[in-house]
Amino acid sequence: MILLQDRNLSDITLVLDRYGLELVQLASATEIPGSYWGESEAGLIGNRLYVRLDTPLHSLLHEACHFICMDEARRTGLNKDAGGDYDEENAVCYLQIVLADYLPRFDRKQMWADMDAWGYTFRLGSARAWFEGDAQDTHEWLMAHGLIDREGRPTWRCRY
Repeated sequence: MILLQDRNLSDITLVLDRYGLELVQLASATEIPGSYWGESEAGLIGNRLYVRLDTPLHSLLHEACHFICMDEARRTGLNKDAGGDYDEENAVCYLQIVLADYLPRFDRKQMWADMDAWGYTFRLGSARAWFEGDAQDTHEWLMAHGLIDREGRPTWRCRY
């Protein structure tokens, strides 16, 4: 599993900046504010994404995609629990896979492996099987909300 310490934070910041997200790096062993899962998992409060160097990259992208996929009203009061429904959670998972391709030395294949290793569950048995064979409705949801284009590329906008 790829951790933030294994990558250049400035590359990650460039992607997050496009969405108005601020990356806040914390010292080792510091409790992560806004973390839904605790331990080393990323935390989200407003537009601030809290991480440590031992935070998994998939966790950072997952929480970032919650921010991107929720509507503006929920983003305004965001503190730890992104909420949302089943379709939005699927959109978050899909978009984090898409965004993985925009980070140097990381891509969707690594994201699929890290998601599977962490324990994301998909009815087809793996993140890749779901993404390639069972996520057309999620692709359409992301397009309908202006978050990806027809080819599946990010529009670099948050849901309005």
